[in-house]
Amino acid sequence: MSTAARQSTVTLPDILAAMSRIREAVKVSPCPESETFSQLTGNTVLLKLDNAQKTGSFKERGALNKLLTISSAERGRGVIAASAGNHAQGIAYHSGRLGIRATIVMPLPTPLIKVSATRGYGAEVVLHGTNYDEAYQEALRLSAQEQLTFVHAFDDDDVIAGQGSIGLELLEQHADLDAIIVPIGGGGLIGGIGCAVKEINSRIRVIGVQTSRLPSMKVALTEGRPVTLSAAITIADGIAVRRAGDRTLPLVQRYVDEIVTVEEEEIANAILLLLEREKTLAEGAGAVALAALLNRKVVMSGKRIAVLVGGGNIDVTLLARIIERGLVKDGRLVRLRVHLGDYPGALHKLTGILAQHRANIVETSYDRAYHGVNLGDTAIDITMETRGPEHIAELLSALTANGYAHEKIV
Repeated sequence: MSTAARQSTVTLPDILAAMSRIREAVKVSPCPESETFSQLTGNTVLLKLDNAQKTGSFKERGALNKLLTISSAERGRGVIAASAGNHAQGIAYHSGRLGIRATIVMPLPTPLIKVSATRGYGAEVVLHGTNYDEAYQEALRLSAQEQLTFVHAFDDDDVIAGQGSIGLELLEQHADLDAIIVPIGGGGLIGGIGCAVKEINSRIRVIGVQTSRLPSMKVALTEGRPVTLSAAITIADGIAVRRAGDRTLPLVQRYVDEIVTVEEEEIANAILLLLEREKTLAEGAGAVALAALLNRKVVMSGKRIAVLVGGGNIDVTLLARIIERGLVKDGRLVRLRVHLGDYPGALHKLTGILAQHRANIVETSYDRAYHGVNLGDTAIDITMETRGPEHIAELLSALTANGYAHEKIV
């Protein structure tokens, strides 16, 4: 065992105590089997849906446990946190319930839905800095200036213990698990789950997933210490942590079997699949665990695997872009450029062919000057809903058979 591992301070009794403490206010989230993802991966896939919590994220577990352990004097002065959204909402909601004044410092680019929700729960929101690190430093400054208790998003023993309650729930719901796949940002979630699960059943594999753009915990394991990575933008903003926690790293070293990374397109596809196949809304950080399993970053067959969907607070404009890109990737949305004569009835003839082959036109755009258009002709870009790649091939063949010059726009 490494020196760092011996420094672990969160224990199974801490997590059991946290579970008892938060039980009345935090629901036991469902963990149903997904027939779709089980068939796709060759495993029995169980989705732990902590996006079903009141604030849409697992973060309120650790937030509430921390709030319930501070002194009455600290409650009277108030608390402060730095967060890109989910930790903020957990602190704001449960502080409001408990009558504690809460201040949350959020980076300026934080999605509007998370800012609005945090304010809606009654917290004072301070927008500061271009990223989490700058917001964090401002929160520390305000904490010292106003004597507010700082609640760290992940590097705090009480927060870690609260998140670990998910591990206890999983064992109650499915005692025969072979593996649990967990998103990793700073490591509080996987540290708590890993401790809870491994101390009860060391046979169960605990696997962490990070975005390839910010693999801070994976790098920390390699280096044997937390390392600050360069800032990067990712759709998994909830785990966009540049530096692993000092208190979480020892837990990861001790309890986590493997860490893998996923790409942005893989995360986006997992979000879309969860929405379409399971009717479950996940944010980027909430979908990384499934993305790892679907893209064979975790290689298993015939196993019972719990996949944590930890949050569902996604900006609706980002979701719209993900859906559109996903439809294009699957061949259910296509844009073609077709050259045709610029005379009355030409468009009617073209659309008649498309209608005959049951393509639904959603957008058109004409151009008479660009794209190598001859005088007397026009080019029209047509965006259509289709049934998939075979349907697109059918449309292209029909256009060719009718003498139309065309190209697929990608």
